[in-house]
Amino acid sequence: MTAKDLHTSQARLIHTKGAGSATLQRLVAHFGSLQTALQASPDSLNRAAGKNIADKIPRSDDPQVRRTLEWLSQPENGLLTCDSSDYPSLLRECDSPPAALFYTGDISLLKQPLLAIVGSRTPTRGGTQNAHDFSADLAARGLGIVSGLAAGIDAAAHRGALDADGITIAVTGTGPDRVYPAGNHALAVEIAARGLIITEHPPGTQAHPGHFPRRNRIIAALALGILVVEAAEKSGSLITARLGSEAGREVFAIPGSIHNALTKGTHKLIRQGAKLVENAADILEELAPLLAQARSDVNSDRIDSKADKSLPDPEYEALLDLIAHDPVSVDKLIQKTGLTAEVVSSMLLLLELNGHVESLPGNCYCRIASSPN
Repeated sequence: MTAKDLHTSQARLIHTKGAGSATLQRLVAHFGSLQTALQASPDSLNRAAGKNIADKIPRSDDPQVRRTLEWLSQPENGLLTCDSSDYPSLLRECDSPPAALFYTGDISLLKQPLLAIVGSRTPTRGGTQNAHDFSADLAARGLGIVSGLAAGIDAAAHRGALDADGITIAVTGTGPDRVYPAGNHALAVEIAARGLIITEHPPGTQAHPGHFPRRNRIIAALALGILVVEAAEKSGSLITARLGSEAGREVFAIPGSIHNALTKGTHKLIRQGAKLVENAADILEELAPLLAQARSDVNSDRIDSKADKSLPDPEYEALLDLIAHDPVSVDKLIQKTGLTAEVVSSMLLLLELNGHVESLPGNCYCRIASSPN
């Protein structure tokens, strides 16, 4: 089956009226893949779906299907369905996981350890700066930043990661061919070129209030933790934090003035058990075991917990051998290892958390005197 035929099968099922993510998930569970489901008899299809959908599947020349196929024909665009081995395991575990993700950019970034940064659409200047600086610091240390491409804190978080040449992923509540708000169009173009934009909504989908809480569940599911920078008492960011907490994610919050309405939400989270953070190190310390496990999953190798100071595998040993007690830049390590910036940054993060190296100003690292080897 060609890529075009595969996309046609997927698009027809995705645009079937009444066949939401839950129905498509049932079809995959029964038939093994969406394209196999489409090849099944109408009776088999209806029994597996639990509803009469066989007659509702649109033809290949349906306008919505054609629009989706036209968008997918662009080389930078793609479609990741729940029957793919590349579908993120963390997302698969959430309530009502999306059956399909439309994306622009590097889909492999979903395999990297991620932190969600969310907050008010109308933050204070200090809140905007905090979102940018936390994001830049964490991204420079190899932690990917995921947010919702909204105005305010979301945009500042994406910008911070980009400024640090790190990973950032935007999850949107519109179709992949739409940007909301429109003022973030230039930012979206940059994220697509250097990071990743994903959405569960097909091309042509306009912004709708009901889409954003559903977008938030994807943000919460993909991340190891959620940092709320500024949020009013009834902010949508608190929904993301709640969804993350219910899914077992770590929740972090930055405190602020008791006179600032935009800290009412963050203070509420702290009272409910969120970790109060003052700098990026507070987050990294809390996430250390999860980051080690995430890196282990990417490499398919076992990495012990933060307390184990042994090096995880020969690749790490080779990287550590290149780091002396004098500062060496990340760019130099990338050049010497031949690895990508994302991989080197992620490895350095774990070496730092396990006490082998320390980060220095100027995006440099040096070996800690007590480090073995």
